[in-house]
Amino acid sequence: MQRRSSGSSEDSADVPVKTSRPQGQPRLNDASSSVRHAHDLHHSERPHNSGTRSLSARSRRPSSNINWKAAHSRDGSVEKVAVVSNLAPATLSPDYPTMEAEKVVSSRCKGQPPRSWSPWAMSFLTLLTSAVGIGLMLAVIYSSATLHCDPKGCRMSWMSPSYAKFNDFDTEHTRFASKYSLYLYREQGFDNGPKIKGVPVLFIPGNAGSYKQVRSIASESARYFHDFLQHDAAAMNTGAKNLDFFTVDFNEDFTAFHGQTMLDQAEYINEAIRYILSLYLDPKISERDPSLPDPSSVIILGHSMGGIVARTMFIMPNFQTDSVNTIITMSAPHARPPVTFDPQIVSIYNDINNYWRSAYAKKSSAENALGQVTLVSIAGGGLDTVVPSDYAGLESIVPETHGFTVFTSTIPTVWTSMDHQAITWCDQFRKVIVRALYDVVDNRGRSQTKSRADRMRAFKKRFLTGLESFVEKTLPDAAPSTLLTLEDHSTTTIALDERFVLRNLGSEKKPKAYLLTIPSGETAEGKRLTLMSDSKLDRPGEDGKLEVLFCNIFPAQAGQANLPFSMDVDLSGNSVDSTKLACKSAASDVVALPASTRFTKNPFFKKDEWQIPPFSYLEYNVEDISEYSFVAVIDKTGSPTAGWLVSEFRDKADAHLTRHISLRRLLSFGLSLHLPASRPMVTEVKLPSVQSSLLAYDLKIEGHKCSDRDQLFTPLVRQYISEPYESKFFVNAHEVEISLHGVSPYVPPPMKSRQFDDGLSLQFWTDPTCDSDISIRVTVDIMGSLGKLYMRYRTVFASFPMLVVALVLRKQFQVYDSTGVFVPFSESLDFCLRRSLPMLLLSMTLLSLSMGQSSSTGSNSVWFWQNGTAGIDFAQNDLLVGTSDPSFWFLIPLIGIICVGTCFALHYVVLILTWLLSTIYSWIFARPVIQQQEKKRTLSPAFTPSSPRRRLITAGILLFLVSVFIPYQFAYVVACFVQLSTAVRAHRVARETPSPTSSNFSNYAHSIFLLMLWILPINLPTLVVWVRNLAIHWFTPFSSHHNLMSVGPFIFLVEILTTGKMVPQLTSRLRHLTSIIFFGIAVFAAVYGVSHAYMLHFLVTIVAIWLVIIHSTSDPWTFTGIGSMFDSEPAEDRKQGKIP
Repeated sequence: MQRRSSGSSEDSADVPVKTSRPQGQPRLNDASSSVRHAHDLHHSERPHNSGTRSLSARSRRPSSNINWKAAHSRDGSVEKVAVVSNLAPATLSPDYPTMEAEKVVSSRCKGQPPRSWSPWAMSFLTLLTSAVGIGLMLAVIYSSATLHCDPKGCRMSWMSPSYAKFNDFDTEHTRFASKYSLYLYREQGFDNGPKIKGVPVLFIPGNAGSYKQVRSIASESARYFHDFLQHDAAAMNTGAKNLDFFTVDFNEDFTAFHGQTMLDQAEYINEAIRYILSLYLDPKISERDPSLPDPSSVIILGHSMGGIVARTMFIMPNFQTDSVNTIITMSAPHARPPVTFDPQIVSIYNDINNYWRSAYAKKSSAENALGQVTLVSIAGGGLDTVVPSDYAGLESIVPETHGFTVFTSTIPTVWTSMDHQAITWCDQFRKVIVRALYDVVDNRGRSQTKSRADRMRAFKKRFLTGLESFVEKTLPDAAPSTLLTLEDHSTTTIALDERFVLRNLGSEKKPKAYLLTIPSGETAEGKRLTLMSDSKLDRPGEDGKLEVLFCNIFPAQAGQANLPFSMDVDLSGNSVDSTKLACKSAASDVVALPASTRFTKNPFFKKDEWQIPPFSYLEYNVEDISEYSFVAVIDKTGSPTAGWLVSEFRDKADAHLTRHISLRRLLSFGLSLHLPASRPMVTEVKLPSVQSSLLAYDLKIEGHKCSDRDQLFTPLVRQYISEPYESKFFVNAHEVEISLHGVSPYVPPPMKSRQFDDGLSLQFWTDPTCDSDISIRVTVDIMGSLGKLYMRYRTVFASFPMLVVALVLRKQFQVYDSTGVFVPFSESLDFCLRRSLPMLLLSMTLLSLSMGQSSSTGSNSVWFWQNGTAGIDFAQNDLLVGTSDPSFWFLIPLIGIICVGTCFALHYVVLILTWLLSTIYSWIFARPVIQQQEKKRTLSPAFTPSSPRRRLITAGILLFLVSVFIPYQFAYVVACFVQLSTAVRAHRVARETPSPTSSNFSNYAHSIFLLMLWILPINLPTLVVWVRNLAIHWFTPFSSHHNLMSVGPFIFLVEILTTGKMVPQLTSRLRHLTSIIFFGIAVFAAVYGVSHAYMLHFLVTIVAIWLVIIHSTSDPWTFTGIGSMFDSEPAEDRKQGKIP
């Protein structure tokens, strides 16, 4: 009896059906009629009387619209199944050649057996594109590792640490007592036991950080207070007190990967602060002066993600009001999460940033819960390859009155970039941090700190260069402190238009004063005073080489004769002809600049290197010093001493140049400048168009000719931007590599709109005594700029390749549903490269350009992930490649090509892996067994599917564990390994028993495994956190990672594929739904993939659900079929015994 195939694998396996076929009509499943360009077809010669195949077997052809599964004969050998296809001739997509062309090829090869497409094959277009992509990726890596790299200048620090653990901080205080711990740092030889008597400071480590990282800064704090500060009566009288450093042991938790871990740490920190403050009330532990108020707040010092945990504390229910008012973070990614693989961590970032923005947006200080909180973010710069320093910016979160971002290369006496770990131990940096903390401490109040305005002023004084335009000069507010008496005849007075140059100190062999007349009236308009020396400028009372004073005639007014002076400097030699001047010292306004001589290579010095003291620099606008008559330069050396000083009054217009050059012109032709010999000592060049952090530049200085004997100093260059505060100094500058952290991809826009002239500024200090012209040339370094893409677009490779993979799978299913041939991944990639992929990349590029146009006109975002405050869309840079600058339109196709190369490489790596494993599998489990007959052999079946009952029980147990204990990411990893096993076995079948059917399933299993493999990096971080918790015996399950729908479809899909079933063809309109799903994933991966990478897993889950539904259409869902799952004998085995 002959039965018509119903589409089930059982029917097709048992009923060989023969149908007539019109003369010349090609078979859809034959390789000769498969969809391929005619010139790419190759056919192998095979004898027609092959002994391994019967004539009847060769006359059969498998169906392309049913599920495929290896049928088993009673002796266990693999049997090729003959089935029928009743499909009408397919209508191919425009990407493919017509069926008529295939008929011609089929007729040429008439009589030859068909050959399946090889998964190893590749077209020239695919090879070329992939080679270009891989080459670009290698160029990016090479450039990042070797070009435009900041020099390392940190000096090692030393300490004698000890830690006292608070065992009393147990489960009565916090539910995390068994997981986390609290310690008090004590410096051996300086701190006396575990007693506390100072100002509390809490250190919060970062992602996988140790509580012991506090030791460098805490050690310097103890030593500095013991050796210096406690002997400074003025500082002690103003509230200075030693710092008690507490530190938290998070057991090196991976905070950056898991949002719930961040919330747990924030909750623990709030409880720890409450406990720390209670310690100062316990007379057994506290040795504080009873006359001083008890502390009510703690200073926070956070490293990396510890800084984000510090800000998260404020939104926790257990936060104690006013318990924190000062936060300093080091290398903390405030602006955006470093990775977006966990939906909860993205949500937490949105919550804390929105809370801080809305709090500072309140008009009333009483309504602002953060009104007294100051936040300083310190970034390591280009050497930090763990967290992009662009993410450390606070410009979109905190107003200038409450915080700022600064780079370590900006901080005076530090002047170097730092990597992610060095920022916790760098010797010169920890000294600045400790002094800044003592500057803001005041133990006379309950908060233990000074007022917010005083704290901000102190932080800017310590962390900024002093050259910023908003820096407040202390000279106008100071009272005259020095009475200077000069002899009229021996005092040298410098004319208004004359540059004052002092080449050697002590030439008079006695102290001598030089007076510079300060311009007044009309001559003072637009003037600026600049003064620089290689010697330290003394404060009143210090016995050094030089002192600079701003003076008036004394007494200038009635009543001033009785003013008290702390210093009396008499250089008149008891002469009758003398003049008295009431003077103020300018030492407090001195800016330290790195020494630039022919012997210096870097602005910093390392251990065992000769230390050259920094230059001293003063800069005043004449209108700010108009109340004074003279600038007095006092050479206090009594014998000839090496040293120099240069000072001049010049027009500010001569010292400031602005070049409005477009970025496109700068890329094409560069920028050339000429500075004449009559230039000022300091010249500043502004380039408003240079704002992006994606480009690197080369600067060349030529023409500065001066003899070594006559030269006072070599050219010194400072590059800087004002948002954030990033400055870099280049000493002995002739060729300079410039890179900056300005406008960066995916970073939210600042609260305050950028000014039209914001951009890169270059300051040049050149020796004015050389009397030579200078030529400056600025060019874009293309190769060096490639390296800037590495840190900004690393996370792209977790999302953007999904665009390529989704389009490839979409094309594979389109071809399969039309022709019954599931083409290999490489062939489908070739088809996509010819049309769909370039079209999609072009569309994304045009979308990016349109977004840039809309943002320039001020229109609001229309995207559904919109986060705006007061008209600012802080999510406007979350899309595509993270920038709306039309100058970078090429980034989308560039990244697309790199991702094509990456997908191509991974495809062949997986193919090699499956080939290797299948070879091992065949050698171990499928070695031929010699039988009595020489030409007969038996092979173990490629697919020995377990019973449906066993598969159901296995999936049920795994899903039950996901629901109660293990995260779904663990089950997903298991599913990936199962799918790899399926791909290996399918590859073995396709290799040992080649047929279109086996090739179809092998290609299908391989592509599904590649799809799952690209989602694997999104799931691994959470799995790492879970395994880490198990290692420290923390068994509390994750509340946010037990969604069965996130992994159930993958489990069912891979279980179905383990049976060897090929996905059925869809001939109805539902086949378009498959294309829509994959196309939607491709678009989402391109538009939102970086900012919401976690969504890719859920989108691919939809693919798994849809494929499970398609597979289920081939099985009869009857009560008998369901009941057979619980029978002892599988239904398949019973059917195999039937005789049609």
